[in-house]
Amino acid sequence: MNAIDIRNKYLNFFKEHGHAVIPSAPLIPENDPSVLFTTAGMQPLVPYLLGEKHPQGKRLTDYQKCVRTVDIDEVGDNRHLTYFEMLGNWSLGDYFKEESIKMSFEFLTKELEIPVEKLSVTVFAGDEDAPRDEESAKIWKQVGMAENHIYYFGKEDNWWIAGEEGPCGPDTEMFYDTGKEACGPNCNPSCSCGKYVEIWNNVFMEYYKNKDGYTKLKQKNVDTGLGLERMNMLLQGKETPYDTEIFKPIMDELTKIAKNDYIQSKRIVAEHLRSSMMIICDGGRPSNVDRGYVLRRLIRRMTRHLNKLGIDLNELPKLIELNIEVLSQMYPELVKNKETIKQVLIEEKDKFVKTLTHGEKEFEKVIKKMELENKKTIDGHSVFKLYDTYGFPPEVTGDLAKEQGYEIDMTEFNKLYKEHQEKSRLGAEQKFKGGLADQNEQTIAYHTATHLLHKALQIVLGEHATQKGSNITTERLRFDFAHPQKVTKEQLEQIEKIVNEQINRNLPVTCEEMTVEEAKKSGAMGLFENKYGDKVKVYTIGDFSKEICGGPHVTNTKGMGTFKIKKEEASSSGVRRIKAVLIK
Repeated sequence: MNAIDIRNKYLNFFKEHGHAVIPSAPLIPENDPSVLFTTAGMQPLVPYLLGEKHPQGKRLTDYQKCVRTVDIDEVGDNRHLTYFEMLGNWSLGDYFKEESIKMSFEFLTKELEIPVEKLSVTVFAGDEDAPRDEESAKIWKQVGMAENHIYYFGKEDNWWIAGEEGPCGPDTEMFYDTGKEACGPNCNPSCSCGKYVEIWNNVFMEYYKNKDGYTKLKQKNVDTGLGLERMNMLLQGKETPYDTEIFKPIMDELTKIAKNDYIQSKRIVAEHLRSSMMIICDGGRPSNVDRGYVLRRLIRRMTRHLNKLGIDLNELPKLIELNIEVLSQMYPELVKNKETIKQVLIEEKDKFVKTLTHGEKEFEKVIKKMELENKKTIDGHSVFKLYDTYGFPPEVTGDLAKEQGYEIDMTEFNKLYKEHQEKSRLGAEQKFKGGLADQNEQTIAYHTATHLLHKALQIVLGEHATQKGSNITTERLRFDFAHPQKVTKEQLEQIEKIVNEQINRNLPVTCEEMTVEEAKKSGAMGLFENKYGDKVKVYTIGDFSKEICGGPHVTNTKGMGTFKIKKEEASSSGVRRIKAVLIK
């Protein structure tokens, strides 16, 4: 059984159990409050978990393309991936614990044919906020789980929430016993020894947490997530995802053309190449900010390790072609976007080669400084500056230093690097928190304002000025759109005026459910038609704007405030960015 077999089995199983199969949302969120990438299957569904009606019904299932940026620097070990696929099923106020657990058990033991003795589960132990989850434990026993394979853990292990505030609840997690020897008499699924591997997480979402504590949601939801690459690896009895059909062809090719046999470098190249291709395919482009910076990091890290392997960088087009061939059945969109993927990757690789050349010049300046000071060890600050400012890898600095009779202070570098990692991690967590938890009156108003801005841009600049991304916080909106040159001051004033005119008209905002074809015929804007299911929501703002969108929106433009553009700038090639606020 391979990855696509598992995916198809999953979707068909839940379809047979009354779930509508919905398409994967784009990796680059459309009309999402404020996250860099889609990081989980539930992320695009937050409005529906909070009570909005989903056009496809109360039972949903999908595979979701995901990117998580927190562990980029860990990629190269035997388990971390930047891009991965999450299989999920949801109940939006329909079934709850019993049906959810029974379906999960049936899928694992019947469809995937996993022996029950290889499974263990965990449930919430209870605390002052919510009771011990005896119900889930009881259901697991009823379906055939041995009592000594059921474990109780606290919030750290068996409670799920996005950020500090938002929908949340206890979960039950399923673990696969790899057969490795136990690390001791108390070895259990909370260990990191590798004996138990988490394969599925069912969240029973019935609470909402805010700064004042917990309240009950108006509907009970189930939100589940099963990592495809991990399940594929375990069912095939492989040690790492890189040993499966997803990565093995590219790993074999790298072994064939490499002059140096560094397994970690081969994994980094294979993983970052796939991740970069998927991001580019969904509209991502390298830049120095936000998701563009993440993509740039991935491509540059991949390029560094191609160098480390001694692989001619002119081999990159062949590697891209091979990867598209390997992944085309799972992701046919890669074939459609092949030329764009090649162009973006090769251009960014070429830019980085120039960066490396510049870094070597900066290194020579450091060596001259060492000579003047009569030192033989390059301090960690200098090594880190070469890395952070010039993108010059510490291993390259070390190699060049050794050639000239110098050493580098890796202890100090590692300390500075860990501080840098922690800042990056906190930044990524803040982005994730802001995206899922923060749906309040102000962010909803900003979301509605992006629709008004989108239409105003097309009126002033032309129909080519289509949305390329948005980012919303409680303080401002940011909107990326296609346009070849800087927007003039006069044009910005005109755009601002149009938006404010619509706000001051006190326009009603209405929502209709219809098919994509009906939405097109009605004149609704929809930039990702192939990403939608059979039915969509169309939000209409008076007689001004009509757009396919998941919501949420204000019910009337009255009281939204005065729209003010604060900045207009380049985002990436052919894409401009507007930052604006609503002043009340």
